[in-house]
Amino acid sequence: MDVEAQIGSVGRTVSTREVEGGREGTVVVTRSFEATPEDLWDACTNAERLPRWFLPVSGDLREGGSYRLEGNAHGRVLACDPPRSFRASWEFGGEYSEIAVRLIPVSDTRTRIELSHSARLTEHWTEYGPGAVGIGWDLGVLGLTLHLERGGQEPPETAEWARSAEARRFTELSGRAWGEAHIASGMDAATAKAAANRTVAAYTGEGESGF
Repeated sequence: MDVEAQIGSVGRTVSTREVEGGREGTVVVTRSFEATPEDLWDACTNAERLPRWFLPVSGDLREGGSYRLEGNAHGRVLACDPPRSFRASWEFGGEYSEIAVRLIPVSDTRTRIELSHSARLTEHWTEYGPGAVGIGWDLGVLGLTLHLERGGQEPPETAEWARSAEARRFTELSGRAWGEAHIASGMDAATAKAAANRTVAAYTGEGESGF
């Protein structure tokens, strides 16, 4: 896999805003696929396809229904407009946040996915920055990319890949890209880079990469 090309194919933005009782941070990932909105929607919402590239899911995947991702988040489907968009709560580790997915046609055969994840700013954001969730979503987009490129089949064994040098390189480049997006949002460069380094170290279980 061309790790640099995969990282470069994804757009990343970071923003913060004032909300009642504090501030909220949002990370946004975008990528275009050679797929129709209907096929991309099915890949992102079909309980039989989601485990092939993301995680096993259970629950009622309709507006108002609740869901649970195996070993990860759970929440409720807050809005659903197939095959254009959906919004859901995202509860993990006792924290509440929300995700929103939009599917935007680029041509008759190509569609762009735009995924945003918004959460109240806490000490965790200060320590690790947007890459704490951004790297996870980059890995999710990578899984979706491989799934679509292989005609809907399951990507190679992810647990084995996660221990590889290629996975570490992907994580380092993803963390650096989120650090750069953090800087572009107005954050002090030294602060953003330090947070990105801590995030990469947390993901890889090794020392900071020195971004």
